[in-house]
Amino acid sequence: MLSERAPAKVNLSLHVVGRRADGYHLLESLVVFASCHDTLHLAPGLPLAITVSGPRAGAVGPDVDNLVIKAARNLVARVDGLTLGHFSLEKHLPAAAGLGGGSSDAAAALRLLARLNHLALDDPRLIEAARATGADVPVCLDPRPAMMRGIGDRIERLDNLPPLAGILVNPGKPVETRAVFSALGLAPGSDRSGEAHPDLTSIADASDLIARLKLARNDLEPPACRIEPAIGEVIAALQATGALLVRMSGSGASVVALYETSAAAHQASQHVCQPHADWWVEVVKLASG
Repeated sequence: MLSERAPAKVNLSLHVVGRRADGYHLLESLVVFASCHDTLHLAPGLPLAITVSGPRAGAVGPDVDNLVIKAARNLVARVDGLTLGHFSLEKHLPAAAGLGGGSSDAAAALRLLARLNHLALDDPRLIEAARATGADVPVCLDPRPAMMRGIGDRIERLDNLPPLAGILVNPGKPVETRAVFSALGLAPGSDRSGEAHPDLTSIADASDLIARLKLARNDLEPPACRIEPAIGEVIAALQATGALLVRMSGSGASVVALYETSAAAHQASQHVCQPHADWWVEVVKLASG
């Protein structure tokens, strides 16, 4: 049995810098990975299938739609004689939450199959299979901090980022990514590339990183809050804890808050949990390579 963690993907910034004529949105986003995760196991040599367990298993769709199976089939189409197996997914991350849970699961499946079949993570066939599976899968294939650009196809790894203490909060309200992009209202052919993202190539420490992130934004946050007002409630609750930075991740509905220390993050999580027992709240470490 082989195993891989599938960590939550967190967007600490997300600039929508344009929209191509074919409708695809162009992004600039700082992506980091959290200490909370799903876990994926692979029993080699068995027919390709997946079993899902864990507290969030009910949110996973039918096997035919599962991104783990889709990723495996995309790799089969590119690698002759690929050895497969039976996947077992322990699902802990909320679905449709802006944390890339399904994409990270798919990337973990590709890493497991790569390990089983002696493929390097930079094998072009593995990268092509990731791209064919979903826009967020390539950045999750190697779960280290990265700037993700274009339609998710241009990835620059950032190994200089300091670790960050934070909490992730989800109000239990799934938000459809397509609806959020639609509500953004950016017309095909739009170009906002002149709105530069802060430079993150040389970071002194966590305070420096957070200062630069304050100059960035998540362009999907306003439309997501209009679609799901609970996101605004989460943001307000986290801002009341004295967080250094509060920002929605991805297309929502999860929100990340950053703190100076892990102790401060734990204290903030207790403050948030008490009046909101139905919210998913996780104290996490972020951004270290």
